[in-house]
Amino acid sequence: MRLLKVFYEDWQMECCGTPFSVGDEVAWNLVAYGAEARRENTGYGAETWVENHGGPDRPTAGRVHAVVLVHEEYRFHRTDPVPVVPGEGEGDGEGAGVVLRGTGRGLEAVPGSVTLEPVDNCPRWFGEVDLGTVDGLRRVRRTCGALVTLDAPDTVHVLRP
Repeated sequence: MRLLKVFYEDWQMECCGTPFSVGDEVAWNLVAYGAEARRENTGYGAETWVENHGGPDRPTAGRVHAVVLVHEEYRFHRTDPVPVVPGEGEGDGEGAGVVLRGTGRGLEAVPGSVTLEPVDNCPRWFGEVDLGTVDGLRRVRRTCGALVTLDAPDTVHVLRP
């Protein structure tokens, strides 16, 4: 039995994934983490990640032995509101107030904030909790994905970066 640690990122599951449970047979396109692998995260100890948008020519089949949700805290600056000037933009400016314009949050991981939660099932949708403001920065705790232990007897074809 070959136990392989796989990281299933939240956005990969939410975009194109199918929820799974401990004991399920799955088949995923896996890419190995390596020196040349440039990923947004470190895989939280995983050897590979699920790639639903490419990857090897054939998927890796196996049975799910364990699922652990990965939670991490992030800090960011909230964008300042932009005032609406009467006569500019839509309408005549009557009742104009403050309009928030999204420009992205630029999340920065808080060192040492990763927590792991063993579960029986991987959800389809992952959430985040607003933690308020700490030292002038907004903070959220996000579920970043699932760290999966997979019994995968054949991993020869796993794409190496």
